[in-house]
Amino acid sequence: MQLEHKMSNIYESAATTLGLFNSPCLTKVELRVACKGISDRDALSKPDPCGVLKMQSHGQWFEVDRTEVIRSSISPVFSKVFTVDYYFEEVQRLRFELHDISSNHNGLKEADFLGAMECTLGQVTMTSWKPQVTAEELSGNDDYVELAFSAKKLDDKDFFSKSDPFLEIFRVNDDGTASLVHRTETIMNNLSPVWKSFKVSLNTLCSGDHERELKCTVWDWDSNGKHDFIGEFQTTFKEMKAAMDGKQIQWECINPKYQVKKKNYRNSGMVILTMCKIIKMHSFLDYIMGGCQIQFTVAIDFTASNGDPRNSCSLHYIHPYQPNEYLKALIAVGEICQDYDSDKMFPAFGFGAQIPPDFKVSIQGVVEAYQNCLPKIQLYGPTNIAPIIQKVADSASEEMHTKEAMEYFILLILTDGVITDMADTREAIVHASHLPMSVIIVGIGNADFSDMQMLDGDDGILRSPKGEPVLRDIVQFVPFHNFKHASPAALAKSVLAEVPNQVVDYYNGKGIKPKCLSDFESSRAFSP
Repeated sequence: MQLEHKMSNIYESAATTLGLFNSPCLTKVELRVACKGISDRDALSKPDPCGVLKMQSHGQWFEVDRTEVIRSSISPVFSKVFTVDYYFEEVQRLRFELHDISSNHNGLKEADFLGAMECTLGQVTMTSWKPQVTAEELSGNDDYVELAFSAKKLDDKDFFSKSDPFLEIFRVNDDGTASLVHRTETIMNNLSPVWKSFKVSLNTLCSGDHERELKCTVWDWDSNGKHDFIGEFQTTFKEMKAAMDGKQIQWECINPKYQVKKKNYRNSGMVILTMCKIIKMHSFLDYIMGGCQIQFTVAIDFTASNGDPRNSCSLHYIHPYQPNEYLKALIAVGEICQDYDSDKMFPAFGFGAQIPPDFKVSIQGVVEAYQNCLPKIQLYGPTNIAPIIQKVADSASEEMHTKEAMEYFILLILTDGVITDMADTREAIVHASHLPMSVIIVGIGNADFSDMQMLDGDDGILRSPKGEPVLRDIVQFVPFHNFKHASPAALAKSVLAEVPNQVVDYYNGKGIKPKCLSDFESSRAFSP
């Protein structure tokens, strides 16, 4: 009885210490980045720049997202738009880094660092490169539009081959400036290209104003970065919507210089909108309020590398009043996840053995079961996590077949070292990326976790051993030592930051609406 009371005190004191709360987000802003005059370090070629946005939390920089790579450019205008939450009462420090990514790889580890700048949302400090950062508040319209363009009979700008066209779409702002909305891929050696369809929010495309002017420009790509202008045209989203009924809308692609100089000039080709489809985007809260529950599973590393739990140097050592890193991470994440699960009961596993006495317990029960089992088990190896991912994936697969937004699965893995079944783990994650499931990995202790970053997908697209890419990014890896001297609430915020978007991306990607909306629309469809 006394032991149970002490365990309960540990849980309560840890939970109180965490102080889990979030300031209300007043608004969201979009950040766009362009650079001018990047130093050309390679005399034989121009850099292939990629921008990385990081945010500071408790003295640590964490990557938020990164831009596309633009080949051979010293003044890139990135089409990637960063969306961040804005908190009036906080100083939000941002860091924009620029890296030269060679065509042989997409990771940052081997890339050349070109420079960086640090700023807040209101202040910008220049360093070794000169970026332009613009911020815009988002309106309340979260709908997306899917567009598909093609062209025919474009001007030929190359002597020994045909043009290599790509299309850029700009939104004309109230002050007359233009913001890049989207840049298509380049179609090589083709005067009648068919570009891939793409999705963009209506906020980004036209600020929710269907009559806002859009400027579209067609270029002939050149490897030296000096692309040849083919032509341009103006339109609005209101005009584009005519293609929603299966019609095709087309515009003449005009080169103003040719229009003045050439008497018989008609156009430099035609650009055709072959598809325009509005996609209703539901929010994370839409799904939660519609009845979707978060099914939370915990997996704890009991390999020998953690050290003997009876030794105070062990990562599993149970101090009478101070929770170890495993407990801190478990409580920080579990306290939040349990609010989205009606029965608040979670499957709990150990690497190699299930945690006695029960396999489905509350967060406090997981804490107590963890502490109870330590004297009863022998720590060993190896660190194999693929079987645990596959087990949760089996449950998520059953949910997927219901085609309803009822259960989304989160697997929290707490581990002290690099996993030993990396190939099987990559295969399991690629498979799980097709399911309503996310994987959170928290690295405990001071081991080298560099290989774990590959699973996160932040340093390139994760692929299975057979080369199959993940359908969507479902893994978030966070080393606990980054938060050792920070408020524990910061760990929960960092670990769970991507989950709402992962939930939304899965269900919206499958075309699955929140259940309450689906039921409402069904009843309305069949009502007399």
